[in-house]
Amino acid sequence: MIQFLEQFDIIIVGIICSLAAGLLTGVGALPVFFKRDISRKLLDSFLGFAAGVMLAATSFSLIVPAIEAGGGGVYGALITLIGIVIGGVFVDVIDRCFPDTNLYLGPSKNHSNLRKIWLFTLAITIHNFPEGLAVGVGFGSGSIANGLSLAIAIGLQNIPEGLAVALPFLCEGFPVGKAFLIALLTGLVEPLGGLLGVGLVNLARPLLPLGLSFAAGAMLFVISHEIIPETHKEESSKLTTHSLIIGFVIMMFLDNVLG
Repeated sequence: MIQFLEQFDIIIVGIICSLAAGLLTGVGALPVFFKRDISRKLLDSFLGFAAGVMLAATSFSLIVPAIEAGGGGVYGALITLIGIVIGGVFVDVIDRCFPDTNLYLGPSKNHSNLRKIWLFTLAITIHNFPEGLAVGVGFGSGSIANGLSLAIAIGLQNIPEGLAVALPFLCEGFPVGKAFLIALLTGLVEPLGGLLGVGLVNLARPLLPLGLSFAAGAMLFVISHEIIPETHKEESSKLTTHSLIIGFVIMMFLDNVLG
């Protein structure tokens, strides 16, 4: 495979691979076409699973690589700390600016749950950009093997994320096609990051630790402020907790085995 890819321009290969990784988000969302009626209990368990996936992705795909990309040690940890704080504050500001509004049904006091889902989707989208950036940097550094392994690992991680994004919208009454499209679009920011990373590697490499940690902060805010409290309102809170653990260990396994 690597020898076959070496005959092509590495920038083109990097863009195509980051696009393929992003498209796997849509692959993960495909089950929404076959399951339309979802109970609240099942939705909470899926959201719990999504929270576990996000926590593991935050830890092993974002924070650890951010520290390493920042040079490790005190400096790498400091850059990561700053990025996490900025990312959390960024999502908090967005939350405050749109307290009673969602992008689909407009202003209302009755759609707070959908607003939370939009914040969750925003966090997933934000975290996909620096992942695409990482793939691009891997290819841009001249190593097809490194870039390809990153693209495969991130693409596989995107599959459960796609389902986690699409299902809540489906439960809020969105048409199946729109729920699928939203999930797909969250993954399509990855080729944008990949284009920047592979084309401007000397510029993108210094931005990578801050971008990864910024996404980590956004994810942590949404997990703690929105997803976990929302899924623990019902009697299924224990099931949700078990789902979170399952999501965490699956993503941890993917991150560490593939990464």
